[in-house]
Amino acid sequence: MRWDIFCHVIDNYGDIGICWRLACQLTAEFGLSVRLLVDDLGSMQRICPEINRDLAAQHAHGVEIVRWIEPFPDLEPADVVIEAFGCELPPRYVAAMAAVSPRCVWINLEYLSAEQWVEGYHGLASPHPGLPLIKYFFFPGFSAATGGVIRESGLLARRDMSQINRTELWQELGMACPAPDETVVSLFCYDSTPIKDLLNAWAGSISPVRCLLPEGVASAQIAKWAGKSGLIAGNIPVQHGNLTLQVIPFLSQENYDRLLWACDCNFVRGEDSFVRAQWAGRPLIWQIYPQQENAHLPKLEAFVDLYCQGMTMEAAEVVRSFHLCWNNQCQLNWDDFWQHRKELQHHAMAWSGKLARIPDLASNLVNFCRNQQ
Repeated sequence: MRWDIFCHVIDNYGDIGICWRLACQLTAEFGLSVRLLVDDLGSMQRICPEINRDLAAQHAHGVEIVRWIEPFPDLEPADVVIEAFGCELPPRYVAAMAAVSPRCVWINLEYLSAEQWVEGYHGLASPHPGLPLIKYFFFPGFSAATGGVIRESGLLARRDMSQINRTELWQELGMACPAPDETVVSLFCYDSTPIKDLLNAWAGSISPVRCLLPEGVASAQIAKWAGKSGLIAGNIPVQHGNLTLQVIPFLSQENYDRLLWACDCNFVRGEDSFVRAQWAGRPLIWQIYPQQENAHLPKLEAFVDLYCQGMTMEAAEVVRSFHLCWNNQCQLNWDDFWQHRKELQHHAMAWSGKLARIPDLASNLVNFCRNQQ
């Protein structure tokens, strides 16, 4: 089957991150012919350096990548069409879909959510009001009654092998191996995040913290906090109290996975890094993509409630409190959170194992689409 995936980039690396991983997995593991149509090749280039942001069409990892431009050209529709995150297909392409036989399978791939209502809406059909087309709503999620999340074959085995020896990654990043008592944290947040409270909490921590910050992430305000004119990869680490702040290069998806696997705790944002942090089997703090009127907060609370099941009451409370404070710009108590690190680590591994027992997103999509044809 031929698949088209349409991606409109809103959350820089979340939307395209999910679509790119999905396209690569469909090609590599299912032998499908996949065309990814994306409107922002600049964001894509940062997570896949092989991409040339100036080309209208190109191939990478077996996937055809096409710049999504308007007016949209005449393209033959694929057998399966993925409308990622409600990006709205070009009207010309929709008209072409209606003219082909057999009918295309049209999927609206929704955002990931732990909310209970998702199970009831997953897979529902929505006939087009004026054309002989049906759109199916496909909800990623954390139960077998949803579409699951992206998990490539062998991912956890690669993680476990990587965690045996982290020295190679530290050397590639040009940093010394962390001290035995040093907590290594990766920080990936939105540029608008008021981050000084977190940095101050780490600086005043009772134990050493090394924060690894991808270049370009919240760089202006972090540089201001550090008293620097700018921060780039390769700079001498900033030392402030018990915090060592080290800027590292912005990594490809493959190397970002390795970073998450190597760190003791991961601060992530959006959807793609959020999912990858769960597969890392490490404690995580999620910054959800902010929406108007705080519409994102129920989604955050639904995930935290689900994730904390099985924790002791004390650990669950600090996880919940830290997530809410991080997303509501409240005072952060890092030491209170990190005193539970042993339980948090054990729970993170158990959670990734539990999540791995349900079918992954790509497999669910392939099986669902085959049943519609």
